[in-house]
Amino acid sequence: MRIRIVDAFTDRPFTGNPAGVLLLGPEGFPDDSRLQQIAAELNLSETAFAHPLPPGGAADWALRWFTPATEVDMCGHATLATAHVLHSTAAASGTVRFTARCGILTSTARPDGSLTLDFPTAPLTPEATPDWLAAALGAEPVSVHDTGPHTGDLLVELADEAAVRGLTPDFAALAAHSRRGVIATAAATGSGYDFVSRGFFPAVGIDEDPVTGSAHTALAPFWSARLGRDELTGLQASARSGRVRTALRGDRTLLTGDAVTVLDGELLVAR
Repeated sequence: MRIRIVDAFTDRPFTGNPAGVLLLGPEGFPDDSRLQQIAAELNLSETAFAHPLPPGGAADWALRWFTPATEVDMCGHATLATAHVLHSTAAASGTVRFTARCGILTSTARPDGSLTLDFPTAPLTPEATPDWLAAALGAEPVSVHDTGPHTGDLLVELADEAAVRGLTPDFAALAAHSRRGVIATAAATGSGYDFVSRGFFPAVGIDEDPVTGSAHTALAPFWSARLGRDELTGLQASARSGRVRTALRGDRTLLTGDAVTVLDGELLVAR
């Protein structure tokens, strides 16, 4: 198996969110245990595995994502990374359709070299602030929303950008109480972006994710409603940092970003 590591939601290497990408043959996926072992070995936020499907169906590729600890239902940055590999190697062109646990997803190449993903919009449900949240996160929430079944995160609005950037969460406490993770967000005070966020997912083996595409399927409707615009830019303020351009289209959210391949190698262990 050929392994590539791609930095997603960035146009510069060693920034954005690195994802492992393995394009498999038409015979399909190896055993789940082998997929999990490979993802654990790479030890990135997610590793994507994809194999081509017969022509004429609803999708062109089957796609799965694994953290170092578990399989997840939805992942934006590893989908962007997979689409980047398909286009940069001429394995695909134009729009690519993926079938995944969260349904049919598409990726479309843009003239400027960026890629646009079409994902389901997260259904946001307001919640009372859990008793444990402020202490675990290290800041007092302004509002809290559940992000629905595909991600299962808590979207937590904080007072301002400085509060988001200054967070030092108790990861053990977050892991004990969250289904997948907690997304902290606030309106932007800097220029060039509309909102800022950070994502913490210790329950699935990722203390802080550098840039979380799937989180923006919740951030897009949340901030579009508050800012009165359907097209926004989000900055995920991790140490590596990255930007996601969002476009709200009702029950679908478009996520646009760049990607850079930084490593290309081969797995030397049999299936």
